[in-house]
Amino acid sequence: MTQQFEVISVIGLGYIGLPTAAMFASRKMEVIGVDVSPATVDTINSGAIHIVEPDLDTVVHQAVHEGFLSATLTPQPADAFLIAVPTPFKGANHDPDLGYIEAASKAIAPVLRPGNLVVLESTSPVGATEQMSAWLAEARPDLSFPQQAGEASDIRIAHCPERVLPGKVMQELVHNDRVIGGMTPACSAVATTLYKIFVEGECVVTDARTAEMAKLTENSFRDVNIAFANELSVICDKLDIDVWELIALANRHPRVNILQPGPGVGGHCIAVDPWFIVSSAPDEARLIRTARVVNDDKPHHILAKVDRAVAAHLDAHAAKDAGQVVIACYGLAFKPDIDDLRESPALEIVRTLAGSHKGELLAVEPNIETLPAGLGHARLVGADEARAAADVHVMLVDHHQFRGSDVPEGEVIDARGVWR
Repeated sequence: MTQQFEVISVIGLGYIGLPTAAMFASRKMEVIGVDVSPATVDTINSGAIHIVEPDLDTVVHQAVHEGFLSATLTPQPADAFLIAVPTPFKGANHDPDLGYIEAASKAIAPVLRPGNLVVLESTSPVGATEQMSAWLAEARPDLSFPQQAGEASDIRIAHCPERVLPGKVMQELVHNDRVIGGMTPACSAVATTLYKIFVEGECVVTDARTAEMAKLTENSFRDVNIAFANELSVICDKLDIDVWELIALANRHPRVNILQPGPGVGGHCIAVDPWFIVSSAPDEARLIRTARVVNDDKPHHILAKVDRAVAAHLDAHAAKDAGQVVIACYGLAFKPDIDDLRESPALEIVRTLAGSHKGELLAVEPNIETLPAGLGHARLVGADEARAAADVHVMLVDHHQFRGSDVPEGEVIDARGVWR
């Protein structure tokens, strides 16, 4: 019954945490959002948002105005705690970094009470939910946890990963099926009750480890399929074949559905999650590792094409040197029509060019107002200015503003098939 959840706390108010908090608040639940950023907290408490996601601004504004949603820097007592913090990897071996989960666990531990539910929403390596529960148990020896007391534990623990598409988060949070992975059946039952407050899709119950692996599997499947398309594009470049025509022809087979290639793979999920599987089973995850290597190498392939384009322009304009060549890169986000730059291969390409190209570097990204740090002398401009000024044009992200545009004059590298 929903009345057992009078107050819900969401730890981490980013691309997943804030929409989730807003969704509960839209159902007239009292929601306390917690974030380490004072600017984020102040923005939300003013009824505004700090990220781009369709319909989120309206829901947050109304929830704050009606008193159902507030934000704070310090966790407060609640009936359920949802942890939605980053889980990056670290080092050359791409080992999972659970530091944010550990910090969130230690932050909520002092305010836990018997009967509370703690849900890890962060995409995590297998075993992370159990590790979170261990951190909580260490901080609160006066309470019992599932690994100690099983069904009779004071605190219920579950892993319930999100599976939403940026740009459609507000719809998919409601309509997508939800995997509910409790550390015990009682934990799963309580977590299901919580999510049924707004989820209209099916809540499918499993254990915590399987729930963790399910999210990793979904994104690894996508990564492998993207790697096939990206590897095809590299082969077609070598063989002088139009990869987009090739894929269109192959997809006429009734049982073939090849994806479209791009400059690599980005975002907080597909570019990260497969490494969690590789880290857990390095000797067995051979195909998953290879797909990651293929996709991580694609930006270097694009950069090599840019170098050749610059050389071709200099061959055609003997009076110029490399410092006089203007390069324009179209798109910085990790996918079309969003402002999310996390793990973006397009951003990696522009950052590398900023460190190696002596001439002017123009970045066209209609979804942001300022360039992120680390891009050196790159300058954010509009598409019209870039088309008029650049000698080398690099299409990296097919935002809707770019689709259907004429092929610009000069050298062209098209990683998305916009200017075919």
